[in-house]
Amino acid sequence: MSDLHCPATLLVARHGDAEYGHPSVLSDEGGWLSAEGRAQVRGMADSLRERNIARVYTSRLERAIESGQLVAEVLGVDVVAVGGLAEFSVGALAGRRHDDPELASVFKAWMHGDQGRFIPGGESGATVLRRYREALQGIADQHRGETVVVVSHGGVMSFVLPRLEEPAVRADLVARAFLPNCAVAEVEADGDGFRVLTWPGSRERGVV
Repeated sequence: MSDLHCPATLLVARHGDAEYGHPSVLSDEGGWLSAEGRAQVRGMADSLRERNIARVYTSRLERAIESGQLVAEVLGVDVVAVGGLAEFSVGALAGRRHDDPELASVFKAWMHGDQGRFIPGGESGATVLRRYREALQGIADQHRGETVVVVSHGGVMSFVLPRLEEPAVRADLVARAFLPNCAVAEVEADGDGFRVLTWPGSRERGVV
């Protein structure tokens, strides 16, 4: 089997529970792990001890970096922050309530296939999908035949991962869009593309 068709296994995990300087409104700030979040991350890392993890990758937002550093410490591997894995930006909607209807409308449009819609001052769905896919592909290309942890964010994971298996959209995954902290999706990548092997999402918003 060539390296191209030797799969990389990506364990894509949401960061641990985090705190923010302005927790009641939309923001692109990085936040930091709460005591509960640190405990969640250590528990997740412990559950991965038998997976022979080669490296940990994170987004460049602080809550993901801190989560990745804890995972790497527990597993005794390196950690690298890379671009492309961050949560989608709220752009000009920063400072609005978390249930802002304009943001909800754009995200709903993305989930139903209108990826050309933009968050004002932020990204389109197509841009988010492309930069996240490219980041995962770059990681996979470095780790054929290996398993790595990728620490990311709930919103972007629930949007992108069900759409990795081009050209199909995994409707079964779309329906379970809510991801708990430290939930792990197992994704396999080789020369034929991506396959989502396990998906930790729920239909219940209360898990978030």
